[in-house]
Amino acid sequence: MQKVRVSRKTPQYPIEAVDNALQLIELLRDHGSVRLKDAAAELGVSPSTAHRLLAMLIYRGFAERARGRGYVPGPALGAGPAGHGRISELRALAQPLLEELAATMRETVNLMVRVGGEVRFLTTIEGSKPVRVGDRQGAVLPAHRASAGKAMLARLDPIELERLYSGEAATARRLDEPEYAALVRELGFVRERGFAANFEGTEEGVSALGMAITNADGDVVCGISVAIPQSRFREVFDAGLLGETARTAKLLEERLSEVAGGAGLDRDKQ
Repeated sequence: MQKVRVSRKTPQYPIEAVDNALQLIELLRDHGSVRLKDAAAELGVSPSTAHRLLAMLIYRGFAERARGRGYVPGPALGAGPAGHGRISELRALAQPLLEELAATMRETVNLMVRVGGEVRFLTTIEGSKPVRVGDRQGAVLPAHRASAGKAMLARLDPIELERLYSGEAATARRLDEPEYAALVRELGFVRERGFAANFEGTEEGVSALGMAITNADGDVVCGISVAIPQSRFREVFDAGLLGETARTAKLLEERLSEVAGGAGLDRDKQ
């Protein structure tokens, strides 16, 4: 089956051990901590293999042993954890809903969180069509270009948005005045419509529709997106993309509110 690959292309001669080690780095970066058995399950390897890989990451400074039985990012891992205390629980709550949305639309569905000016992809459910957008799990993209990233940015206080992108003290990639003004206008439309779109903003030939997900207190927890080859975006949109994505977002928000009111699954203000 042909895939529209996003940002990454599988090398001609992949090295499995290297790929497993890099996936562990992504897990540490995005989760903040990982247990041995969870690392083994994520990679589909034995606990002894996962232990050897983690030992090498410790040796090179990419991981450290936690006081308990898990592992945390080491000093060599420049990007800190995503700020969620319960990433695994978030993924578990979202997974069946994302799978249902992907099956209904037959397109690729993503779960992501925002960390400052970036979005980090936690889960991808690939679509079933012969030509489809590929796996983004572990990818990091600019929030102001990704559809769900824009949906999450639209919920920010204007002062927080300015702190991220405007002025010499910008904490994300600084935008010049025309770029920042255009972003503010676009986010205004996103707030009015309740969703954001990305037309080849992160990858040529790929478009997406995204929504922000909030907890019971109205705090943004994460975002979801449906990524589609640009050539059929209008066709999929007209076939009910917006309604199905909104339905999934609503169900996920309901599940978040059922888990202790979403406590512990709110986003850090970043």
